[in-house]
Amino acid sequence: MAELTTLARPYAVAVFKRAKETSTTQKWSDQLEFLAAVTSDPRMVQAANNPKVKREAFASAFLDLCGNRVDGEGQNFIRVLIDNRRLSLLGEIAELYAKFKAEDEGYIDVDVASAFDMTSAEEKKLTAALDKFLKKKAKLKITVDPNLIGGVYVRAGDHVVDASVRGQIERLAKSLLS
Repeated sequence: MAELTTLARPYAVAVFKRAKETSTTQKWSDQLEFLAAVTSDPRMVQAANNPKVKREAFASAFLDLCGNRVDGEGQNFIRVLIDNRRLSLLGEIAELYAKFKAEDEGYIDVDVASAFDMTSAEEKKLTAALDKFLKKKAKLKITVDPNLIGGVYVRAGDHVVDASVRGQIERLAKSLLS
């Protein structure tokens, strides 16, 4: 994973710099998200890396598949990735780009797993607490995970808060066994 990040970082940095220069950060975000979804199929990456497939022909077919979802600069970017046999990095590039964009715009994506559906009041309260704790605007992505039994599990970058009943039970069991 770290190796993929190392390989993807220069591409993500270049795309982000270009997006900032042209004030198209959201457009690039949408394109990269779409392209990452297209390349998530292992057969697509396998075809891109197949030495028997001509890169120009593959690039043309790939861009035809994308249709009008990718602009001219995006098409050039895809050609560079295909020429360098780096199309498999698109998911990692999109992820890094999203982090750069969030950092630049002063927010952080926060994954929240809750044992039950949260009310809007609970979401607002959690968002306010996370904004204060993280010193950034928190954008919550909430999922329901009944395996938590109760409470929430929060992941924001390197920060993890396990305030779930399942987590408390696991910590109690671990302390009793040691």
